Amino acid sequence: MKHRIVRNIRRADAAVIERLGRLGVATVHEAQGRRGLMAPYMRPIYPAARVVGSAVTISSQPGDNLMIHAAVEVCKPGDVLVVTTTSESTDGMFGDLLGVSCQAHGIRGLIIDAGIRDTAELTELNFPVWAKAVSAQGTVKSTGGSVNIPVVSAGAIVNPGDVVIADADGVVVVPREWAAEVARLGEVRLEKEEKTRQRLRNGELGIEFYGLRAKLAELGVVYEDGEV
Repeated sequence: MKHRIVRNIRRADAAVIERLGRLGVATVHEAQGRRGLMAPYMRPIYPAARVVGSAVTISSQPGDNLMIHAAVEVCKPGDVLVVTTTSESTDGMFGDLLGVSCQAHGIRGLIIDAGIRDTAELTELNFPVWAKAVSAQGTVKSTGGSVNIPVVSAGAIVNPGDVVIADADGVVVVPREWAAEVARLGEVRLEKEEKTRQRLRNGELGIEFYGLRAKLAELGVVYEDGEV
């Protein structure tokens, strides 16, 4: 297989990316038909971590972070690194030194379907990371890989330039071509949810305005008076 680094990729409109970031993972996931969600083992290193940006994808050998270093050079401010390995790995492939380098180049965060290290230092840097594992196991820089090719990360297909949104709920990927429409649908969903939230605050029952009594009857659920 030929290894390659693609320098230039197409990105979604910056304003659309920010709109998606304000919506959050759960809303975006629902707005695009419950697609694009990464596996739930991808967790943030600190609870308040949030990020949105264009994906710069990296395919690396397990335990080798050479291609992460190579990818930093081709990133633009606002990008998010999405790292996968050619077979399963939990080695600590990213630490605080790489975090400092990423911040210096305007990279907003990291999504890595492998391990990281130096979590305390990365948290102090306020550099948001979502990873499969935390491990002090070191890595090498000796094997070729690729940057900005289609990858599968934690079960989700990620193409270079797709929009990545991550928060405490996990990580979701929006294809670049869908970004504007998903943002619109997500905003409509948020508006609808706020109206529902207000009805719930006012004491209305979800079983009533969601029309769930009919569903209960359809399922053969019956109400009985009396004490248990």
